Amino acid sequence: MSDIRTLARLRGIGMQYHDFRGQLREVAPGSDRAILAAMGFSLEDDTIEPAIRALESDRWNALGPSVVVVRVGERAAVPLVIPGEALGKGISWTVTLEDGREHSGYVRSSELQVTERAALAGKPVLRLSLPLTLELPLGYHRVGIGIESAGGEAPRRLELSLIVAPERCHTPPPIQAGKRLWGLAVQLYSLRSAGNWGMGDFGDLRELVELTAQRGGSIVGLNPLHALFPADPAHISPYSPSNRHFLNVLYICVPQVPEFAECQTARNRVASPMFQARLQQLRATANVDYEGVAAAKFHVLRLLYEQFRSAHLLPGTARATAFQQFVDERGAGLRLHAIYDAIHAHLRAQDANYWGWPSWPQQYQDPHSVGVQQFAREHEPDVSYFLYLQWLAEQQLHGAQQLARERGMAIGLYGDVAVGANPGGSETWSNCRLYLQGASVGAPPDELALKGQDWGIPPQDPHELQQQAYRPFIQMIRNAMRPVAALRLDHVMTLFRLWWVPRGFNATHGAYVHYPLIDLMAILTLESVRNHCMVIGEDLGTVPEEVRLAMERSQTYHYKVLLFEKWLDGRFKTPSEYVPTALATVTTHDLPTLRGWWESADIALRDRLDLYPNAQVKHDLHELRAQELIAMMRALTEQGLWRWQANEPLPAYSAALARAIHAYLGLSRANLAMLQIEDLIGMLDPVNVPGTHQEHANWQRKVSLPTAEILARAEVGDMLQAMHRARRGENPNQ
Repeated sequence: MSDIRTLARLRGIGMQYHDFRGQLREVAPGSDRAILAAMGFSLEDDTIEPAIRALESDRWNALGPSVVVVRVGERAAVPLVIPGEALGKGISWTVTLEDGREHSGYVRSSELQVTERAALAGKPVLRLSLPLTLELPLGYHRVGIGIESAGGEAPRRLELSLIVAPERCHTPPPIQAGKRLWGLAVQLYSLRSAGNWGMGDFGDLRELVELTAQRGGSIVGLNPLHALFPADPAHISPYSPSNRHFLNVLYICVPQVPEFAECQTARNRVASPMFQARLQQLRATANVDYEGVAAAKFHVLRLLYEQFRSAHLLPGTARATAFQQFVDERGAGLRLHAIYDAIHAHLRAQDANYWGWPSWPQQYQDPHSVGVQQFAREHEPDVSYFLYLQWLAEQQLHGAQQLARERGMAIGLYGDVAVGANPGGSETWSNCRLYLQGASVGAPPDELALKGQDWGIPPQDPHELQQQAYRPFIQMIRNAMRPVAALRLDHVMTLFRLWWVPRGFNATHGAYVHYPLIDLMAILTLESVRNHCMVIGEDLGTVPEEVRLAMERSQTYHYKVLLFEKWLDGRFKTPSEYVPTALATVTTHDLPTLRGWWESADIALRDRLDLYPNAQVKHDLHELRAQELIAMMRALTEQGLWRWQANEPLPAYSAALARAIHAYLGLSRANLAMLQIEDLIGMLDPVNVPGTHQEHANWQRKVSLPTAEILARAEVGDMLQAMHRARRGENPNQ
């Protein structure tokens, strides 16, 4: 093995992988070197071998790890490194539980198991396993260890986190009782209503919750609601957010903010003919005019903040106390995010080329710099304004979940977490050491994107993540779970490995970098149980065996898309062949709509966008689609949902056909089933076309009708009733 490959292996870079066809592939030449450079390694010929020695010696220079993760019931043990001459010296330890209770112990190092030996600078060193002899409850605990030295110096100290996790994620009681549930999935921004300001908002979400509950649904699925860029509303992808820990404040329903009822100035402004005419224009567009929506909303939200500041903050009312409690509970992360938004708004008011923190003046690029601290002091009202917006957004999202429970929904809101964050956003700015800007995350070629994908988001350094005791991951998952009852992790395989694309390389010339799967899955189960939130892992594509086993062990739900649930002979899996621990759906935001799939509109669209590597691939996809449609008709016929014979032409797309396909999904053994709102009314255009940026209007297309009108349609009611009956084990045709 070459020195470069040895170094790559030590840093978790895989040199081979299986592609989506199951073929073993070698990583493209040069990719390993470029990824190591992104990790900060100097790769001159005379520096590679010293880098390898440094990595190997680092394992012995550190007294112990920064974090240990165990499952409840397992014996917790801390690996420790001591010089050979210290063998026999005493080791004292104290475990401080999350609730403040303490447990202590003392042991001679000679009594401990030696797990590894080495020589460091010519002297022997030992790795010992220190067992913590007590039953540990679930939670985040602290361990302090003192190791006596051989030369009589003061004991060496080690402080680390100890995380104790349950075996399994939370499962809602109705599912435990045997119920199979269903719901509607939406891109929240795409919803229409008579009252929104040009894009779906939390007020529309409340309406959808009401209407779904009335029809027997138990879930409303949402796109990622992560914070974007208030100062740059043209940046719209929910999968390239500024910060995954917080919310997109454009979803605030302005008239439902309490200060709106208090502020006559704001109400007069909104009621003016000019403002109302603008709102009508914003509602009428086929695609969301994000910049127009932002101009209208932020204009009024500023007035509401001034009302809040004068009527509540300054006199210190109960509402001000609730706001301050929110700010205190969310801690330094929220404050840094608000400071980021304030700086970004301040700079873009001067020059629109300030796209994100890497383009800012030097004094603002470090969040802990004197310049940033001075800015926060001098612009305190602006920082407070952005804190206020986050508070409003979380209150309204919480309110929608509370309404879902009040209306009898077994689950309620189902959230979504993106793979990563934008390189210029507040999440990367707040923790620059964690995110590496010399590479981006993507995917190798697959059925959805045959040229591979580069998502333009920087990867987290897995070594640094461990050094930070997984705190960024813990906080992100906790914040995402807080307002919902089910959470989808986009591309769950990222807990095990990520496809890194070095800057300047195309997406086919990347490599997988591995992450601490077992620890991350354990943390996920702990937060799931604590937040009473079930977890769905989006596991489409090639799923490594390690991920499959980890999901099954932790009861993380699979994500099953009917269009992909086929056997090798092309036959669609029958409803009885689905696994129960799954969320099943016909299609997703990255796939064509059901009508688009049936009419092959997605193949034609990809051709227009030049997304096929060659004409043969396009021809093969046409052939495959023709076979898939026949296979779908056979599947529907076998289940008694359609009458069709092989010598008959395929039926045209219709509401009746959509009903039959969704009834097929409803009959599946999967405990959760979701219908996309676009498929209720036969929309053709997709939400997103993977592999495109400006070529297609991704994340902009609205649904063609208001939500209330969609759910009032007779054919939609029939489709939902068929789904409801199928989920209850009844004949959907009755």
